[in-house]
Amino acid sequence: MTRFAMLSVPALVLMMSAPANSQEPIANRFTMEKTENGFVRMDTLTGEMSICAEKAGQLVCRLSADERRAFEETLSDLSARVAALEQRFDTVAPPSGMNDIPDEAELDRALGAMEKMMRRFFGMVEELQRDFDDKPTIPPEPIPDRT
Repeated sequence: MTRFAMLSVPALVLMMSAPANSQEPIANRFTMEKTENGFVRMDTLTGEMSICAEKAGQLVCRLSADERRAFEETLSDLSARVAALEQRFDTVAPPSGMNDIPDEAELDRALGAMEKMMRRFFGMVEELQRDFDDKPTIPPEPIPDRT
């Protein structure tokens, strides 16, 4: 434990010396310190630390107790929100008539209304066409000769 305490002092000094809105690349964000049981990884941006160990040739880091608790609280909060949304969705009934298929009488009534509208529309078009056909056409004025 004393070695970890000694390790955290340089880590805190490093964290305090880093500017708050550092423009450093992501590659320099983490620092690693060797301990007798493995490594300690520190995020120089947030100050969070993780304990790391080498397993099967790979470095495996586990969350600290604070990080795990924050993760589990966030997960629990999100799970509760999803459950509340699912319950609200299940209790809301779709608007009436949205999923109903119209019966034959309703289809006949709708098609009759469309047919009536189309007949009136084409009747107006024919009437306008007759009005244009009945008007005498005025010959265009001759273009004056400029030669």
